Amino acid sequence: PTHTHTHTHPHTHNHTLFTSAALPDRCAGIEFDAITPDENGVMFFFKGPHLWKGFSGPAQLSTESFKELDDLHDIGHVDAAFRMHSTEHADSHDHIYFFLDDKVFRYYNHTLEDGYPKGVQEEFPGVPTHLDSAVECPSGECLTDSVLFFKGNDVHAYDVATKTVKTKSWPHLPVCTSALRWKESHYCFNGHNFTKFNPVTGEVTGNYPKDARNYFMKCSGFGHGNSRKQKCSDIKLDAITSDDAGKTYLFAGKFTSSSIFHHKLQTSICSGPIYIMWTEMTNGVDAVFSYSDRLYMIKDDLIYIYKPSVPYILIEGYPKTLKEELGIEGNVDAAFVCNNKHTVHVIQGNQMHNVDLTATPRVVKQSFPLPITGIDAVQCSEGGVFVFKGSQYYEYESAMTMAMSRIAAIPNNITSEMMGCED
Repeated sequence: PTHTHTHTHPHTHNHTLFTSAALPDRCAGIEFDAITPDENGVMFFFKGPHLWKGFSGPAQLSTESFKELDDLHDIGHVDAAFRMHSTEHADSHDHIYFFLDDKVFRYYNHTLEDGYPKGVQEEFPGVPTHLDSAVECPSGECLTDSVLFFKGNDVHAYDVATKTVKTKSWPHLPVCTSALRWKESHYCFNGHNFTKFNPVTGEVTGNYPKDARNYFMKCSGFGHGNSRKQKCSDIKLDAITSDDAGKTYLFAGKFTSSSIFHHKLQTSICSGPIYIMWTEMTNGVDAVFSYSDRLYMIKDDLIYIYKPSVPYILIEGYPKTLKEELGIEGNVDAAFVCNNKHTVHVIQGNQMHNVDLTATPRVVKQSFPLPITGIDAVQCSEGGVFVFKGSQYYEYESAMTMAMSRIAAIPNNITSEMMGCED
């Protein structure tokens, strides 16, 4: 059948320019229709019927990844998109929402959920149709778990729990043709520029707008943020850990990078000085581990315990000495806790000491010699235990397997897929 459709959205462009023979080039200075991470943290940039996966690489048709966007609505482009990453609402956790005219599509694992598409008003009462952009704002960054919907200079703040909307006007911001939450910060994109804003007040601080090509993609002739990558052969971590929300933090020198890890694959990596998130940590870290919604950071003979916030908040009474907190003396090379376990494994030289975190006082219960020396960092995940030493890593099924091994596992090289470095 022949389809006719008139679309008067303010940022509609002539999509006949973007044919398979002439793919759009985001380094030419594109105004994106929508930007969102998927449930694994892979960033998707949408323009007309095309999308880009990640910060580098060519465009491809959106329908190759989300085929129903065209099959069911025949518009060929996305107005707005966001990932609901709130852990408070299990039914929508890690789902991606796409908005096309007056319809909303909900995907999980790149599969359209039953009953979708729905009308925007049916899924989000009080939210207008033909949106410009949308972005999530979890509790702690906004007052409650919320979604910000942009249309013109108006922002419609949707409360996820109460399903109520408060509308306000932020005329000082450009029209946000796409919006993104990245590393606990919110960004409004217009043209090929972006502006960082406060999601509660809309306030802009700092020198904005900035060119997105310097930060959110790798483009020849542009350089900052993601476009400058360290060589994988030069990687040397000081620490690595994952918090309860699933975000992994990598520490090197006085800098940290945050990302979402899916088994061994890293996505959405971004970097900054450690003290931005952990104010007291001005001289780097020796080891970091997560336990019971707390982040334990070790430097020299002191341990700092933080509770999650933006930035993280140091718990009163800390730092304390390692001897006082864990019954450990001397410098620490690495420390890690496996999911749902209550033992922290502390590595000093070629020794691994096990400390029961539920005990009072905390003391070393067991010690094991290790087949590897010079360990920089260790991460325990669903895929096993990953031991980092320089630009290589060793993989073990569990902490006990690692402790009982008499010879080192075969080392693997850190790859760009793991840490966003340059092979």
